[in-house]
Amino acid sequence: MTNRVVLIGHPVAHSFSGGMQQAAFDALEIDARYELWDRRPLDLADAIAELRGDDFLGANITIPHKEHVVPLVDKLSEEAQAIGAVNVIARDGKKLIGHNTDVAGFKSALDKIVGRQKMPRHAIVLGAGGAARAVVYALITEGFQRVVVFNRHLHRAEGMVRHFGRSASHMDLRAMPWHNSVLEAELAKTKLLVNATSIGTVPTETPIPAELLPSDLLVMDLVYKPAPVAAPSGCRGGALHHAERRAHAAPAGRAFIRAVDRQGSPARRHAGGAGSRP
Repeated sequence: MTNRVVLIGHPVAHSFSGGMQQAAFDALEIDARYELWDRRPLDLADAIAELRGDDFLGANITIPHKEHVVPLVDKLSEEAQAIGAVNVIARDGKKLIGHNTDVAGFKSALDKIVGRQKMPRHAIVLGAGGAARAVVYALITEGFQRVVVFNRHLHRAEGMVRHFGRSASHMDLRAMPWHNSVLEAELAKTKLLVNATSIGTVPTETPIPAELLPSDLLVMDLVYKPAPVAAPSGCRGGALHHAERRAHAAPAGRAFIRAVDRQGSPARRHAGGAGSRP
């Protein structure tokens, strides 16, 4: 029986996960088929319940479900618990285990692009959803000294800051209202900007006017786009957009394969299996 793995989100048509994960399954000789499920929030509980079937290995979770899926699984990994968001579900018998591989992907991207010797200590994060939570947690554990979160709905950013209150007690973590004047003032103080919103999924959209971006700013964009982010001359955001996507996708994808296949599933055909690979 061919096993099934699904991506659950709304929308999902833009995602690269189907091609990337299916290629990984094929290369590792895992007998599994990767599917894209477009499910509205109202349909999320039913979709998660379906994963308990014997033909499922697990699932990827994407916008806008990463936080809402937390109470629907049976157990959370330590990292998923700390973040409050899940992007991978692995089935262990009839139980569903929630994991978060976004942190590993983001940290790897940041290390490859910036290098640990040049790591900035101040950052701005746009967004307050599941992806933003992973980014903020990564910055906290990387030793950043100041992180400012902007979100269209300020109360959501404030809620996320409260969630990380204990783990961020050593640093300045705060939420600010999304106004261009406030953004411009904060951008002048920072070296790293991370777009963790869905703004930019449509190529004509951009979360911040290009003229607000300082020329020496490092920009990381978690959104899939066919072209680099618009940026003023000298700004490293556009040049790094595609590099970040590759750097994030590879480690996050490997972590996903390990999570769904670590239980010794019948999909694993060869000795050692995918779960033992780096």
